[in-house]
Amino acid sequence: MCQLLGMNCNVPTDICFSFTGFRARGGATDVHRDGWGIAFFEGRGVRLFLDPQPSSESPVAELVRHYPIRSLNVIAHIRKATQGPVVLENTHPFMRELWGRYWLFAHNGNLAHYAPALDGSFLPVGQTDSERAFCCLLQTLRQRFPERHPARGELHAALEEYAATLRPHGTFNFLLSNGDCLFAHRATDLHYVVRRAPFPVAHLKDQDVAVDFNAVTNPDDCVAVIATLPLTDNETWTPLPVGRVAMFADGERRD
Repeated sequence: MCQLLGMNCNVPTDICFSFTGFRARGGATDVHRDGWGIAFFEGRGVRLFLDPQPSSESPVAELVRHYPIRSLNVIAHIRKATQGPVVLENTHPFMRELWGRYWLFAHNGNLAHYAPALDGSFLPVGQTDSERAFCCLLQTLRQRFPERHPARGELHAALEEYAATLRPHGTFNFLLSNGDCLFAHRATDLHYVVRRAPFPVAHLKDQDVAVDFNAVTNPDDCVAVIATLPLTDNETWTPLPVGRVAMFADGERRD
């Protein structure tokens, strides 16, 4: 299975600390060697980095680790391939446009015998079940809300209904963001932590690295980090409820 990492904040924040531990799981401390990717929203734009190399060995990942890009919403993924070869077009996160804004999606799991009917408005470039599911998700949203971007609550309800249609096909952990908020669906493993004042001195599980967030944050900052498995060994990570879509906005869980 793949691993997911997401971040949602109330002020633009860099993800360098969390990415340092997450990156190690791509071939150093875990077996996910089939590519990686990370995407940052900046206003209405997106910075997207993808590489089919293992993240622990990737020069692009080393660049990202030292590049303090600040964002309100970030999605990252390290891949252990189940469907589709290890090539760039099968590397997550995937990005598409809907209602005049970018959407990002990353999936952990495997959907068996999954061949949704696509009408051509969103088509996969690669061969993964993940990208097919993303295209079908956006098609479903556009059919349900043909003329407008829905409010957060409407969107949340629509995603809950869509996720339920995928469960019979297999494991469907995912992260999705439109730059306004971040949605997370847990099928097997997905945890989160919210960091707010007084901030902790956090220590990574996968690297002997610690950071005192009090030294690099302001008292009003609020940051939610979502990961397949906890990234630190001295913070309390909360499992998300199984079979539900959680919504994060302004650094808090809002559902």
